[in-house]
Amino acid sequence: MDSDELSEKQNLAVAARIREELARRRISRQHLADLAKISLSTLEKALSGHRPFTLATTIRLEEALAMRLRPADVQNVSSAVSNGHADEQFGAYSRASVAWIEGLYLTIRPSFGDRQAIFAYCTEIHWSNASSNILFNEKDRLDAAFTQQGTVAIPNLSGHIYLSTNTSGQQRLVIGSRPSITGEMYGILTTLQAGRGAQLTPVAAPIVYIPMKTLAEAPMGRISPDQAGFAPYAAFLRRAVEEPFAMFLPGVAAQ
Repeated sequence: MDSDELSEKQNLAVAARIREELARRRISRQHLADLAKISLSTLEKALSGHRPFTLATTIRLEEALAMRLRPADVQNVSSAVSNGHADEQFGAYSRASVAWIEGLYLTIRPSFGDRQAIFAYCTEIHWSNASSNILFNEKDRLDAAFTQQGTVAIPNLSGHIYLSTNTSGQQRLVIGSRPSITGEMYGILTTLQAGRGAQLTPVAAPIVYIPMKTLAEAPMGRISPDQAGFAPYAAFLRRAVEEPFAMFLPGVAAQ
């Protein structure tokens, strides 16, 4: 076996974890291969056992999924990362202390493609035993190719929640409030908006996470002003700015 290849036992563990995440996040193998910047053929052969995972491929897949895939004996992780406590970079929280955040959330923000509409989809926030921290993954996005997944930091110092995506150095960040008495989290999203051709433009917008269990119904997709659900969704977004949970400061050019 090449020193850069995982053992048979390690391969089986990594393959099983990847298949579990594909099912949990409802993403295709092609989408994962694209995120990890590897070929679909490489991923298919590794998952089927016809080719061992190399260390480089495994690391790329870990970065794409924002989680650890390799067994602890390969990673040489500290005991703090294997006993239900997150690493310090995520806030050094224990699973018990952040169990309240786990669940499914309706996620709403302004639509980037239609300034009059609201974009709605689902976000799952859950604990990962493999990486020993809270993760998030988006579901039911109308623009499935832009579905995000990543890590959740909950530091005590700021009192805020950070949902972060890092794909080959490309960053996307949500800074959210602690839940209100009815469970919503209000905050601000900073990301890149796809423009014409390959153009990407930095953009910021209010964003709200609403526990799905508190909603009788939750329309998904791009919700226009004449559709059911628009008025209550708009009220949530207005609250994010007016309370204010998030502030958009005018720059010199706006004065």
